[in-house]
Amino acid sequence: MGDHEAKRAELLKAAIAVIAHEGFAGASLRKVAQHAGCTTGAVTYYFANKEAMITAVAESLFDRFDTQLGKGEHRIDVRVGFQRWLDWANADVDAWQAGFQLLAYARHEPAFAALYQRRYARYRAALTAILARGQSRGVIRSDIPADLLADQLSAMGDGWMMMYPIEPERFQPARMQALLDATFAMVAPPRAEDGKAGS
Repeated sequence: MGDHEAKRAELLKAAIAVIAHEGFAGASLRKVAQHAGCTTGAVTYYFANKEAMITAVAESLFDRFDTQLGKGEHRIDVRVGFQRWLDWANADVDAWQAGFQLLAYARHEPAFAALYQRRYARYRAALTAILARGQSRGVIRSDIPADLLADQLSAMGDGWMMMYPIEPERFQPARMQALLDATFAMVAPPRAEDGKAGS
């Protein structure tokens, strides 16, 4: 069983790399097999066709997002969460580049779009729960509902990830730290001297 899961994980990694470098249209079972150093038959043993492989890749990428989010589940620290996410993205550029390729594909494929909606909703729900816990502890502003904060934080992170390969000079360490500080300031409770202290 372990060998089966290890081989499947190896093929998913190859598929992610092919999608990242060739785009969705250029990704094929044959190219994934070549990248993994195996036969196309070996790939079809795990994935019946390209659609099944693409679906498995998307689920795998969302599983990674869930794992990253879960690491901070009991700690309410937006800055650390974003930093962990960015560190992961820098360490695995293929993963998020493949994710953006698949997002573009989902725009025109309703069944695949439904997968994105379902998994992204689950991600937002988990982030909302973390933020709500932070609000109840007084470390996250409570004048904006947690679900709206989760949407805003998700949109900011998605935007950064989308622009990073296009404008890497905007995401140098010092500026990235400034962006993280600004993000934290936006979700922190208003200061009492501003006359807007959170409840």
